[in-house]
Amino acid sequence: MSDLIYLYGLIPTEEEKRESVIPFKGLDEQKEAYSVQIGKITAVVCNLDSKEYSEASIEEKINNNMEWLQEKALHHHNALLNLKQKYTVIPMKFCTIYKNENSMRKTIENNQEKITDSFLHLAETEEWNLKIYCDDSLLKKYLSGRNLNIASKKEEISKLPPGRQFFEKRKLDQLLDKELETEKGSVCEQIHDRLKQFSLNHTVKNNWSKDVTGKKYDMSWNSVYLIAVDRVEEYLEEINNMTKEMEEYGWKFEASGPWPAYHFAIMA
Repeated sequence: MSDLIYLYGLIPTEEEKRESVIPFKGLDEQKEAYSVQIGKITAVVCNLDSKEYSEASIEEKINNNMEWLQEKALHHHNALLNLKQKYTVIPMKFCTIYKNENSMRKTIENNQEKITDSFLHLAETEEWNLKIYCDDSLLKKYLSGRNLNIASKKEEISKLPPGRQFFEKRKLDQLLDKELETEKGSVCEQIHDRLKQFSLNHTVKNNWSKDVTGKKYDMSWNSVYLIAVDRVEEYLEEINNMTKEMEEYGWKFEASGPWPAYHFAIMA
């Protein structure tokens, strides 16, 4: 049986002609990755044994072998990071595999216009991710003294008999929790609006749980921005400014990048 074709990503042929792709060990750590020219588009690929990397075999490994999954996904990601340092890259999803080279060529040729347009859109850009966390205890303390609804409720409780105050304070805690969530959503939207001005494109993703992040605090926001290279410094400076402004109220920012354009590339 012939080898399968594992596709890492696509780069403009004109860029690959200026600086050829340096071979590296492929996903199986045996065969070397190489480039395949398809008109104006060059595919960076490696060959895989069709038996060992069959669809059923890969599905079994993904579902039952976390160590294998983490190792191979990291290999895929690092290969794309290295390509991104030299080329405009359309990154493929992990485990994008074709039965043969002709099958891959046909898919790329059928999407040629979209791919070349994507190269133009992604040229001289970087993808950056921003995750926002919040120390609820600090933000609650801030809201307790500033939120008008809470201040009004506190004044109302202070005038009640001691017995009733106990029950009303429980209601106050519930109100504070509600106001906290409202405040977090509003502030994150405002932050996103401040950062959109630096981006060519942006998207908001689902928040991750503490089990995934390993962080002490819940994630309040998770967004991704496609930023022109010459505006990245401004973007990062704005996040630094927000950290200085808001850290005392419990807000924590985690900017990471630059990444290949996983969220903004055609065929990614």
